[in-house]
Amino acid sequence: MSLPPVVSRDEWLDARKRLLAQEKELTHQRDAVNAERRRLPMVEIDKEYVFEGPNGKATLLDLFEDRRQLLVYHFMWLWDEDQGCPSCSFLVDNIGDLAHLHARNTTLAVVSRGPWERLADFRRRMGWTMPWYSSFRSDFNYDFHVTIDKDTGSTEYNYRSQDEYARNDPAWKDWSGELPGTSAFLRDGDRIFHTYSSYGRGGDLLLGTYNWLDLTVLGRQEDWEEPKGRSDGPMMHWLDYHDRYGQE
Repeated sequence: MSLPPVVSRDEWLDARKRLLAQEKELTHQRDAVNAERRRLPMVEIDKEYVFEGPNGKATLLDLFEDRRQLLVYHFMWLWDEDQGCPSCSFLVDNIGDLAHLHARNTTLAVVSRGPWERLADFRRRMGWTMPWYSSFRSDFNYDFHVTIDKDTGSTEYNYRSQDEYARNDPAWKDWSGELPGTSAFLRDGDRIFHTYSSYGRGGDLLLGTYNWLDLTVLGRQEDWEEPKGRSDGPMMHWLDYHDRYGQE
């Protein structure tokens, strides 16, 4: 990419103030969207989900760890490679100290549809300590639309059907597998409510590394980025597991 022009300090300051006005407007818009998200209606969970974790079987209520709110990151397990997805691993690498969430009565857990023993091995390899559970023997991934499988009737992702995606990309027509997402739940006693889910580029909000890179001239250094690319294009082709950078 071509670098920005070199200007005087006064010219830079004028340009920076114009950009600051745009940044402030974006902040106000984000605050308004966050408020609308908090006002979304809720759906009560009327199904018993059973997960597997380090202490054996666990229910969705158990995942709350006695806190009022639960955030679940739907982590893609790559069955053909028998390991976690690199982009999902990138996101989990960006999770900070969970004590800050706990201070706001909120638990964060990672859930994958892989076998618990393999998830545990991968978690140890990556050096992660956050709660992680297997949804392998439940409908959880299908019900929250992060596993595409026509045989189970699970054919929706990011609030669009598989057929809708296939109209623009025929590769979607018979595709099946795991996809990423984030879901939020609220507990009222033993009653559990689903309050929010996001998919696709909704995960951008959770990627601190990207937020840092967005402050730089070179940006994320991905082909889709403007001004030379399109903001809705593919992402993360450069990513690798954090223990693999520099290896052949």
